[in-house]
Amino acid sequence: MTSPTLIAPAPELAGRSPGRLMWLRFRRDRAGVVSACVVVFFFAVAAAAPLISMVYGKDPTTTYGLDETGLLNEYGYPVAPNGGISGRFWFGIEPTLGRDVLTQLVYGIRTSLLIAAAATVLCVVTGVLIGVTAGYVGGRTDYFLGRFIDLLLAFPQQLSFVAFTPVVYALFVSPEKETPTYLRVVTLIVVLWALGWMGLARLLRGQVLSLREREFVEAAKVTGASPWRIITRELLPNLWTPILVQSTLMLPALVTAEAGLSFIGVGIVEPTPDWGRMFANGAKYYESDITYIFFPGIAMIIFVVAFNLLGDSVRDAFDPRTQR
Repeated sequence: MTSPTLIAPAPELAGRSPGRLMWLRFRRDRAGVVSACVVVFFFAVAAAAPLISMVYGKDPTTTYGLDETGLLNEYGYPVAPNGGISGRFWFGIEPTLGRDVLTQLVYGIRTSLLIAAAATVLCVVTGVLIGVTAGYVGGRTDYFLGRFIDLLLAFPQQLSFVAFTPVVYALFVSPEKETPTYLRVVTLIVVLWALGWMGLARLLRGQVLSLREREFVEAAKVTGASPWRIITRELLPNLWTPILVQSTLMLPALVTAEAGLSFIGVGIVEPTPDWGRMFANGAKYYESDITYIFFPGIAMIIFVVAFNLLGDSVRDAFDPRTQR
C-alpha cells in the first residue's frame, strides 16, 4: 500500500506596493539612474561648497592674479596656457581679477540651486493648492481662479522676470543705495515663484476635474468623507506623477532663468558667486580666453540634460504606458 504523496504548499505571493513597483521600474532605467546620480552630485557639491573650498585651499573672492605676480599678463589674461589651469588652479583663474574658477563655480552652483530649489518648492505648493482647489470645488471658484491663472500666463515670462525684478528691488531700497545680497536672493525667489506656478496649477486642475467624477471619489462622498479627506486620501495619491514630473522639469528651467537674470545684471551681482554671472564674465573674455566659460557652460548643460532625463524616467516609472 503506497502512502499518499505529500504536496508542499505553494509559497505565498508577496504583494508589491505601487511605490515599490515604481522603484523597480526606475532601477531598470539606466539613463534615469545615471541622471539621478548626476543630479545628486550637483546638490552634494552645492551643499559641500565650503568644505570643498577648505580642502582645496582656495576661496571664490580672493584675487590671486592681482595679489601675486606672474599669474596674469599685462592685458589681464592668465600667463599659463588653457586659462591658467595647473596643479594649483585646477580649472584655471579668472581674467582681469585672477580669482579661482573652481571655487567660483562651486559657490555659483550653490547660489543658483538654492534660489531655484526654493522657488520650485513654492511653485509646487502653490500650484497644488490652487489647481486642486479649482478642480475639486468647481463653480465660481474654478472660474475666478482659472481667469487669474490665464491673466498671469498672459505675461511673457522672461520679459516679466526682467521687468519685475528691479521693481521689487526699488520697493525696499532706494535707487541710490546698493541692494543687499539677501534682498536680491529673496526677490529672485519671489519673482520666480510668482510667475512660475501657473502651468502646474492648470495641469492639476484638469486632472482633478476628471478624477472627481470617478467612482472611488463618489464612494468616498457617500460614506460621508470630508472634502479634506477626499483630497488628501483619494485625489493627491493619483496626482503624484504629474507633480513629480513637472517638478523635475521646473527646477532646471528656474536655474536657467535665474542664471539669465544674473547674466543681464538684474540678479546676483559682484562679489557673490553665481552661475549666471560667470556666463556674463565669460562673454567678455571668450575671444581671448574661452577656457573661463567652458567649465560653467559644460556644468550647466550636464545639469539641465540630467534633470530632464530624470523627469522622463520618473514619468515612465510611474506610468509605464508612457514609455516609447
